[in-house]
Amino acid sequence: METWDYIIVGAGSAGCVLANRLSENPAVRVLLLEEGPPDDSWLLRMPKGIGKVFQQTTYVHRYQTTHVQGGQPETWARGKTLGGSSAVNGMVWMHGQPEDYDDWEAQGNRGWGWAEMAPRFKQLEDHALGEGESRGRGGPIKITPHPNRTRLADAFIAAAEDMGIPRKDDLNVVEQEGVGYLMHNISKRRERFSAARGFLKPVRGRRNLTVLTGVRIDKVLIEDGKASGVVGRRDGAPVRYLSHREVILSAGAVISPKLLLLSGVGPADHLRAVGVPLVADRPGVGGNMREHRLLHLRYRLKFRQDSQNLDYQGVGLMISMLKYILFRTGPMSLGAFDAAAFVRSSPDLNRPDGQLMFAPWARSGGPTTLHTDASMDAFTYLLRPESQGTIRLGGADPDAPLAITPNYLSTDYDRKHAAALIRLLRRIMESPRLKAMVDGETDKTAWAQTDDEIAKAILDQGNAGAHACGTCAMGQGPLSVVDERLRVRGVEGLRVCDLSIFPEMVSGNTNAPVMAVALRAADLFIEDQTAWGRA
Repeated sequence: METWDYIIVGAGSAGCVLANRLSENPAVRVLLLEEGPPDDSWLLRMPKGIGKVFQQTTYVHRYQTTHVQGGQPETWARGKTLGGSSAVNGMVWMHGQPEDYDDWEAQGNRGWGWAEMAPRFKQLEDHALGEGESRGRGGPIKITPHPNRTRLADAFIAAAEDMGIPRKDDLNVVEQEGVGYLMHNISKRRERFSAARGFLKPVRGRRNLTVLTGVRIDKVLIEDGKASGVVGRRDGAPVRYLSHREVILSAGAVISPKLLLLSGVGPADHLRAVGVPLVADRPGVGGNMREHRLLHLRYRLKFRQDSQNLDYQGVGLMISMLKYILFRTGPMSLGAFDAAAFVRSSPDLNRPDGQLMFAPWARSGGPTTLHTDASMDAFTYLLRPESQGTIRLGGADPDAPLAITPNYLSTDYDRKHAAALIRLLRRIMESPRLKAMVDGETDKTAWAQTDDEIAKAILDQGNAGAHACGTCAMGQGPLSVVDERLRVRGVEGLRVCDLSIFPEMVSGNTNAPVMAVALRAADLFIEDQTAWGRA
């Protein structure tokens, strides 16, 4: 039976990077497996095509959590195609803070501090603003600043600046605190630049790289303490793929821990309870889950031209589509959000702990349903929440629903500082700079004033940031799942590389960090190839 040196499960942001780097050596055979279809839809290339993509299940997984809102479980959406979530997300490009990575290294994860990670971000980027201290030029991912400067966004930025938050042309700088227009992984031709577009498409012709879509993996084959392959289904038929070197799980912070648990790697008591034979007792698998929790504040606007709500509906949507098709301009050419600010919820903090986001449209329920009046959204979330959730199996059957428990705002610290961030955002929105255009916050959230009321609003009306991480955490303690070379403890020939290995949340959106982590991981994996000849 055919075997590979590397089997990579999941062709998302990390998997595409790894497939590119590990297949550079023509003597190394790489198999990349993806459950979803190819990323060949024009909707995936058009930035605001996500509005249509999220109404389907073709390119998006939907996982229900134990958190209940309005009597219904919350749903988490993740990418299901080549490029993973980088093919369906809002394309906000953030590095995080140097201290985030230095904290990882201080926890015993050698080689993961900012000194090692900063060059990886530059290596990723082909930045429209040119090379700089924190920017790269000539890399595989096209980065451009938000091109649609409006009077409403300008006023939001000026209002924050009046409060002492420095205005910045690029928020991806070493000193993150500031306000400005966002950067997006969108090309100058206004097309999404996913991990698949930047890393996988250029190397699909390599003879030593095999990419298979429509493959759902159910477990890792582990024999005598070593990973030897994976089993699953393709088009309903059982499949088995064998590796004589390494299996790498890059299926994301939800599915990578699921696969470890189904393979017998996880907390012994949980595996016994669901009937999965124990292979390695790793109590941290599926634990340590961190996720951003945000609350959209909707504001009424005095002038319809300041809102983009109607640009995505009816006749307005037709006009927006024509602008994009003919000229690559207009609302369909833009990233999900326009501007952002990184702020401190308390002046005694030594670095930003909150992210504020501005959008000239307002949601009316689902992630792609907008209001029809003149209104806008602003939201905020705590960058590095202390609250930790879990992912657990619902049974030994791979098709059994997962028990995903986010455990939002479960610490006093998170509740206090989340409330402080909402108040800071309100002060900006109520500032004199915005009075001429903004007619006030709507009653849906305006009632929440005390810490307890704000926490209730966040839990009852908010949503996840789609940044969940930490469920296969890298570290040195008893709850660590992988070591600093991303090897699963207790199983030879098995690694994990995706958001799940983050020991703590990074300060901002997570797509760029996971690609940078995969670049760093690829260097480690390639270094370790020298040991193959001695094996």
